Amino acid sequence: MQLYGSNTSPFARRLRIWCEQHNLAVSFQHLDIFSPDGRKFLLAHSPVAKIPFLVDGEQVIYDSNVVYEYLSAHFKLPSMSWDERNQLTVINAANDSAIELLLSQRSGFDTNEEHLFFDLQKQRIALCLDALEQQVAAIQHSYVCASLFCLLDWLQFRELHDVTPYPALMAFWQAQKTSPQAQATDPRQG
Repeated sequence: MQLYGSNTSPFARRLRIWCEQHNLAVSFQHLDIFSPDGRKFLLAHSPVAKIPFLVDGEQVIYDSNVVYEYLSAHFKLPSMSWDERNQLTVINAANDSAIELLLSQRSGFDTNEEHLFFDLQKQRIALCLDALEQQVAAIQHSYVCASLFCLLDWLQFRELHDVTPYPALMAFWQAQKTSPQAQATDPRQG
């Protein structure tokens, strides 16, 4: 099985961390989706044109959460509870909004200007972090933990949202960032 994604993608990173934690036989291949060859490869394998995606023989699985479900079923790992799925939904919403802001910045827009789209993304991130601050002590599932860590680390890496006003989330991030999996997948390393 081959997982494709970028070294900086928080969605690919969460899968990489989770797979390593469970010693799953899944290899990772960095894909630069903004290079001509990388974009061509992406579009040939994923009609949704996003990373990560998993290739298992003839089967291609799109979206990090669907990849997680596929691998959980394949390796017979426990699935998430409904509360854990809701936690993941909150994490994903914040991640999606942060990616929209980053892409807007890279497209030359000043995301600090007051525009409805930017304001809504920032509001969603803040609402999600508020909710996660209250829930972090209850987050136990390894995939949800990896996803939360990757969100927090990526927000700081990309300097998209100040996480310091959230002491429980900061403590969670501090505790997770020293793990071998977090350090091996750190996007700051190249």
